[in-house]
Amino acid sequence: MSDATHPLVRTLGLVRHPEGGWYRRTWVSPVTVTLPDGRTRPTATLIWFLLPAGESSAWHRVASDETWLAHTGRVVLRLGGQGPVPVEGPALTIGTDVAAGEHGQALVPAGTWQRTVTSPEHALVSCLVSPGFDFDDFELAEEAGPSVG
Repeated sequence: MSDATHPLVRTLGLVRHPEGGWYRRTWVSPVTVTLPDGRTRPTATLIWFLLPAGESSAWHRVASDETWLAHTGRVVLRLGGQGPVPVEGPALTIGTDVAAGEHGQALVPAGTWQRTVTSPEHALVSCLVSPGFDFDDFELAEEAGPSVG
């Protein structure tokens, strides 16, 4: 099955994300916050994020804290530090089997490089970003886009 025909893509109304995977914004806080540079953002945003089996996401970072919340499947989240380029660092398995050591919730601090690695199964998570996500605050690493494998 191709990614676009994955049942959750249709059911949840997901679209392609620039980092890889599929997403849909589901909530934007009506409350806003003014950032130190004068820009405003909602206090938080929430998305569905689907990473189909065999797909990974590219190194990227956002300017706000991001909390991953597991729903189905599992995905390995790699952290890459906060330097000018990502450096392979710790790995967390995001999943619902907390008793087996998976993380049902995981925080990626603001400005931290992150990517997901290929898994044999799909994973559906939610990502809560605070202050709220804006593509102006999103950075893809220059090395490569998402890979399928």
